[in-house]
Amino acid sequence: GDARVRGQTGVLSERRGSYPFIDFRLLNNTTLSGEIGTKKKVKRLLSFQRYFHASRLLRGIVPQASLYLLDEDYLGQARHMLSKVGMWDFDIFLFDRLTNGNSLVTLLCHLFNVHGLIHHFQLDMVTLHRFLVMVQEDYHSQNPYHNAVHAADVTQAMHCYLREPKLANFLTPSDVMLGLLAAAAHDVDHPGVNQPFLIKTKHHLASLYQNVSVLENHHWRSTIGMLRESRLLAHLPKEVTQDIEQQLGSLILATDINRQNEFLIRLKSHLDNQDLRLEDAQDRHFMLQIALKCADICNPCRLWDLSKQWSERVCEEFYRQGDLEQKFELEISPLCNQQKDTIPSIQIGFMTYIVEPLFERWAQFTGDTPLSENMLNHLRRNKAKWRSLLHKQHSSSRSNDHSGQMTGSHEQTLNEEETP
Repeated sequence: GDARVRGQTGVLSERRGSYPFIDFRLLNNTTLSGEIGTKKKVKRLLSFQRYFHASRLLRGIVPQASLYLLDEDYLGQARHMLSKVGMWDFDIFLFDRLTNGNSLVTLLCHLFNVHGLIHHFQLDMVTLHRFLVMVQEDYHSQNPYHNAVHAADVTQAMHCYLREPKLANFLTPSDVMLGLLAAAAHDVDHPGVNQPFLIKTKHHLASLYQNVSVLENHHWRSTIGMLRESRLLAHLPKEVTQDIEQQLGSLILATDINRQNEFLIRLKSHLDNQDLRLEDAQDRHFMLQIALKCADICNPCRLWDLSKQWSERVCEEFYRQGDLEQKFELEISPLCNQQKDTIPSIQIGFMTYIVEPLFERWAQFTGDTPLSENMLNHLRRNKAKWRSLLHKQHSSSRSNDHSGQMTGSHEQTLNEEETP
């Protein structure tokens, strides 16, 4: 049936668990003809996945017991890290380990408290926790990159950006809550493959959203479904919740990389004309969109050790898609061919054409704050390191080719000498 639910606000949401994520184990269960098993077997497997994802008995349960199993030293370290959550060198991988894989829930509960959102919106703490558990569990840990740790990383970056004086002086509690919620849920239920893959495989989501911002629409509508199911905002007036749902959509849809130039051109125009009026809700919302876009792709601006981990993870996800496309005799998508697309070359291109233009404009907006200068410095250093690694790869490749040619030439000489 239709996975969309039309609520009183008129915004379509997706029921949680209506569609299973793309499970590579299912896709690997192929017959010699290349088809995915029998229809009956697949239907049974997918039905189980739907049940598992949708069951109220298995979803939304606060995993308190697992937290008590942690050593007090771990919990103490996690609390200490939260006291420095506004620092750019925040290590989200370490924080995720210290919280026993609950980095997104722990981080959001803390930030909602720090920003006074629980008191301002009269949120029930148990309901908030239940909603955040839903969000965290709807990310797929099988994804090397698009998982709950990425969502937590983006949320921490968003928190840093919301504290930039140029923006913070004008933000309302609604703006802050929208920014944090959008960051936390911006990739929820990501299938681990990109939009072109969904389109060319005629995936149901591509049909549902008519090949336009397919993943982003799915993330948004899934978030609305969870908000309604958890009833986190049910106590607020109808017009307030309707506005929140619409603005969440506008923020999450802005993360579509295909719209990068659209937002960059508009930002450049505002900065050149100096006509941004952050007293105006519309201009504030636009800068929240830009902040979320920055947070989503800020990995190259992190410390090298963190940035490198993210780069390796996203490329692993690309390569998995490429392997899947090759297996099913589909054209391999750009950046997904492990034999041709190296991590350094992918990262250098990403930094040059996507990251640098956006963060240079962001620094122009913030006015060379310590955070913006820090991010740009990391970006330049990381790009130089990737270039160095790329150079080493090319040198090694040429050396191997030359060695192979020399070996071949030497063998040919020996053969000629042995010939009567």
